[in-house]
Amino acid sequence: MPKRELRFAWLKSGLFWRTFFLLGFLIAASMVAWVISFRMVEREPRGHQIAAQVVSVVTVTRAALMHSAPDSRRELLFDLASNEGIRVYPREKTDKVEPPPAIPLMPVIEFSVREKLGKKTAFAGSVNELPGFWVSFEMDDDAYWLMLDRERVERLSGAQWIGWATATLLLSLLGAAFISRLVNQPLARINRAARLLAKGEMPAPLPERGAAEIQQTNRSFNQMVEDLTRIESDRAIILAGISHDLRTPIARMLLEVEMASLTPEAREGMQSDLSQMDAIIGQFLTYARPISNASFARVDLSMLLGDCAHEAARLGGVEVSTEIVVGLQVMGNETELMRTISNLVENARRYGMSPKTGTVELHIAGYVKDGLAMLEVSDRGTGVPEKEVDLMLRPFTRLDTARSQAEGSGLGLAIVNRMIKQHGGKLRLINRKEGGLT
Repeated sequence: MPKRELRFAWLKSGLFWRTFFLLGFLIAASMVAWVISFRMVEREPRGHQIAAQVVSVVTVTRAALMHSAPDSRRELLFDLASNEGIRVYPREKTDKVEPPPAIPLMPVIEFSVREKLGKKTAFAGSVNELPGFWVSFEMDDDAYWLMLDRERVERLSGAQWIGWATATLLLSLLGAAFISRLVNQPLARINRAARLLAKGEMPAPLPERGAAEIQQTNRSFNQMVEDLTRIESDRAIILAGISHDLRTPIARMLLEVEMASLTPEAREGMQSDLSQMDAIIGQFLTYARPISNASFARVDLSMLLGDCAHEAARLGGVEVSTEIVVGLQVMGNETELMRTISNLVENARRYGMSPKTGTVELHIAGYVKDGLAMLEVSDRGTGVPEKEVDLMLRPFTRLDTARSQAEGSGLGLAIVNRMIKQHGGKLRLINRKEGGLT
């Protein structure tokens, strides 16, 4: 996978995260657009408002100083500084002046203030290393500085903007997470129910509430589960009828063959045909019969493998080797697991004859890998063409080479695959490098 695709693969893993990040991106983009628009639209009105405040302060301060007695001016200046944050200093040519801060509002403020106080009005951000917002004015042919706190002119600082934006973004993301969960919860509920249904379990009915589309979807899903349950019940009844209606005549025919006056060769052939018919019916029933997880219990897989290996070794023409760890346990149906292993061993015994020795060299292994129970049944036969490996797991599918060697219904590996899936496992067919199939 390319690095770019690998980098964003996690974003495609779930609908919740995709919805969450889409909402988060839209909210963040909306916030940025709103802040930019707000600052652009409110810049000029706010500048005129601040300028009007500055002009009012300068005008009132100058009038108060002009109409106050000379001996009370010091007390007036002290009151202005302590109560209003307004300080007045004489303006000297030797003052060390720094320009006001370069904020977007400053040109608007300067233009509006000079229109009211005169073109000679000066502005400064610091005078004699004393920071503030400084405005010059004249009184009785003398020049003065009036200093205001910068907070009256400057808007929120960058740190304050970041703080407000962070808090707003966090609240928005919490809202996006809530909305994403609310939107995706019905889909997640259906997904869990579908997974249970795929495992052969009957999920609880989905709640038929919420939006109209969700109600219709949940109602349709519940109806489907009810139909499947009814079909499963009907199938169980049909299977019971097939087992009774077919096997009863077969048993009667076996009895008649046994009592009939036939040559040993004819009797043996008819008995073999009837036994094969009974076995095929058994395979059909095994493949169609569902397994309930309620019947699962802890099973000693090591013991089952050992029993199957011992049984296979008793058959002529089979060489069995084992590599089974002790105490390998899994949750499952012991009878079905035994049938599964037996089918694998029987498949290897039938089709895994070594072309060199003419015998079946069977290897059975059981071990643990990454916390999973691994079961291997290997032979030294001719293997399976790679393009037909997947076909071998389908019902009623047999290769031409296998068809010429033995009789059967083509359900052996299909039954194994179905049983393993119902136990939460996976079946793989692998051609061995040294020849044969695992």
